Amino acid sequence: MTEHTTHIEIPDRYRYAVIPHIMVADAATAIDFYQRAFGARQDFRVEAPGGGILHAEITIGRSTLMLGDAGEGETQAASFAAPTSLGGGTSVALHVFVPDVDSLAERAEAAGAEIIQPPKDMFHGDRTVILKDPSGHMWVFLTHVEDVSQEELMRRLAAAG
Repeated sequence: MTEHTTHIEIPDRYRYAVIPHIMVADAATAIDFYQRAFGARQDFRVEAPGGGILHAEITIGRSTLMLGDAGEGETQAASFAAPTSLGGGTSVALHVFVPDVDSLAERAEAAGAEIIQPPKDMFHGDRTVILKDPSGHMWVFLTHVEDVSQEELMRRLAAAG
């Protein structure tokens, strides 16, 4: 685990973001996983009349995430679908800045996340881990390490090949 001696705030351009609303096959199980793996806090929950979760909101760090059960009716109607109903793929990755990406990665893996890319310092100035949760969603957790100018970013990219 890399030690970072100074805390750099989340870059301004990422402080205010679109609130993602993800669909999962079992929202109650997903919420439990997010609490154990990412330290999520459940803020709001509406049970569906026939069982399951119609809508829930959780907070991870300072980021809000909405989620709910993707019922069979919705999947068949081509509205909302869980990644598991799409053959395991997804077209979205959720990015969240956290104070310590290394400890989050350890906790997430112990809770059942699949580590796609272990934590490492990246050319863009963030220490980054990429993982897949048991519901099939891709997550990119980042700890901001340094501000990188556009010129330096391009130099690093060119050097990386």
